Amino acid sequence: MSLATPSTPVIITGGASGIGLASAEALAEIGRPVALWDIDGAKAANAAQAITARFGTPATGIAIDLRDLDAIEPALAATRKAIGAPGGLVHAAGIVDTDSLDGMTVESWDSGIAIHLRALAFVTQAVRADLAACSGSAIVAIASINATLGNAVNPIYSAAKGGILSLVRSLADRLAMDGIRINSVSPGQIMTPMMQPSVDALPDGYFEKRILLGRLGEAGEVGRVVRFLLSDEASYITASEIVVDGGNISSQRG
Repeated sequence: MSLATPSTPVIITGGASGIGLASAEALAEIGRPVALWDIDGAKAANAAQAITARFGTPATGIAIDLRDLDAIEPALAATRKAIGAPGGLVHAAGIVDTDSLDGMTVESWDSGIAIHLRALAFVTQAVRADLAACSGSAIVAIASINATLGNAVNPIYSAAKGGILSLVRSLADRLAMDGIRINSVSPGQIMTPMMQPSVDALPDGYFEKRILLGRLGEAGEVGRVVRFLLSDEASYITASEIVVDGGNISSQRG
């Protein structure tokens, strides 16, 4: 079986912070060049420079608003020019709504679904030929335990993440014809910039009391799972969801 080389480039959407950045760092640590696609181009460029300085691995930051489908091809062309054709994709870009049903608008719904769910489909469509040309290529989509758990606070985020689980299973059937694997990772309560406002607003221990391991997760703990799923060690895993939540979904603690 011919598999991907360790140096195959990877695109990471939302790569300038949080789980996206942690995934990029985990991949760069083993020598895989990374392209950080992010709406904040300056932040992505700075993060890419820091990755190269730290690991000696090629990295590039590319500004892209994933709500604009016309921006995908130019970003892909810039990626190929900077680090080569991709052999992997991590879709980690995301936003979170906190206004519940009462504050939901057409604009917030369209924005959330476009970034989380629609972008996964169309970025995958755009990179499929590159990935098909690279034996052992793979995709990881970041979902969430909110795809399974009910949460009144963020219906758009929850719906989009649930859609990711279904979309991954559908894409896995098609992409297998090209030798491409695709899986999802569902993080629990991970300390990221997106999570910080909730931690600050709620009482100490609010989340931890329901987590079997008794603590919030770190972004790097998710990034290493992403790295595994993109590696040859996961060569027989596709259409799967890996939950990284410290034992939250299974917990009956109150």
